[in-house]
Amino acid sequence: MNATVLTFTGVPAATIAARRRRTRDVYVLGETLFVDAVQRERRRADRTATPFAVLVLDMTHTRGSAPWPSVLRAAAAVRRDVDAVGWLEADAVLGILLPDVTLTCAMRVMRHLRRHLSQHLGEAASGVVSMRLYIHGLELDAEGPALPPVDLLLDAFAPERAHVASAAAKRALDVVGSAALLLLFSPVMLVAWALVKWTSKGPALFRQSRIGRRGEPFTMLKFRSMRVDAGHAVHDDYVTWFITASGKEPRKDGVVYKLTNDPRITPVGNVLRKTSLDELPQFFNVLRGEMSLVGPRPPLPSEVDMYQPWHRRRVLEAKPGITGLWQVNGRSRTTFDEMVRMDLQYARTRTLWGDLKILAATPFAMVKGAA
Repeated sequence: MNATVLTFTGVPAATIAARRRRTRDVYVLGETLFVDAVQRERRRADRTATPFAVLVLDMTHTRGSAPWPSVLRAAAAVRRDVDAVGWLEADAVLGILLPDVTLTCAMRVMRHLRRHLSQHLGEAASGVVSMRLYIHGLELDAEGPALPPVDLLLDAFAPERAHVASAAAKRALDVVGSAALLLLFSPVMLVAWALVKWTSKGPALFRQSRIGRRGEPFTMLKFRSMRVDAGHAVHDDYVTWFITASGKEPRKDGVVYKLTNDPRITPVGNVLRKTSLDELPQFFNVLRGEMSLVGPRPPLPSEVDMYQPWHRRRVLEAKPGITGLWQVNGRSRTTFDEMVRMDLQYARTRTLWGDLKILAATPFAMVKGAA
């Protein structure tokens, strides 16, 4: 393989010169440029439905004494012309971006890299290099190892992690807002609890496993709106159609993309759903940090199983919320793809002021939905 010029971006000139003298044959992107390259590849992969992977070498625990020149030469020996090598964390975590790759090919690159590391470092020294493969859009073998998604890698190393103040402000709004709303709506919640309990058999609260940020499951609370003996076939059939048919069927005026006339719903439950009052217990989920006041709605695990790769970003890039752009802008008159695009738009552009505007618009959307 032809040698390339060593280049470090965002590093002092003296350090760059020293690293050139040590390695001379590796082209290495700086942290910001490499993360940007991975993000661009993810967007391209979503548009073209092509998979890719990122191979990560971690020597955080050996900072300052890690044999990086030998590691970089091993990386240069296995990389293809289209692959990119870059730092996720300078002198600690290195990444190799593998675009348009199959799972078999990615695993082969990993094995070859281990072999080259053993040749350059020796068996004992190569053992200090922690290696992990992150994938996007690759089909896993049911009997093979579980591999993490690239989105988790970006979540750990993307520049947005530096916006601590913004995250703290959003969390403060969640805590103060949910506590205040629980206090304000406590009489309504008490009446709703009593009506559900007295008009149908079963508990007043409904607990259901949902998928939260980073794909982590949690138990979401709602007031029960269905009979306790209701099956899930009707909902499963509808959701399958809603997700898989999105964008494939012509849009018609007046079409409502929402399950209507559901025979499983009780009369009280129908009122609670139309007014969104069944969602009030989720303020407890917000207080616990499992949800936010504003964010994408949390899906069922079975729904996530039907997602295309780019759909999954809606459960990776933002904490799920009680209300969001979809509720105030489209609600039940959008396709699934349009809903996901709204969720991703929110994740990219979210601000405290934007959350406040969505919260202010939610009561009107609730009244409009109940009409």
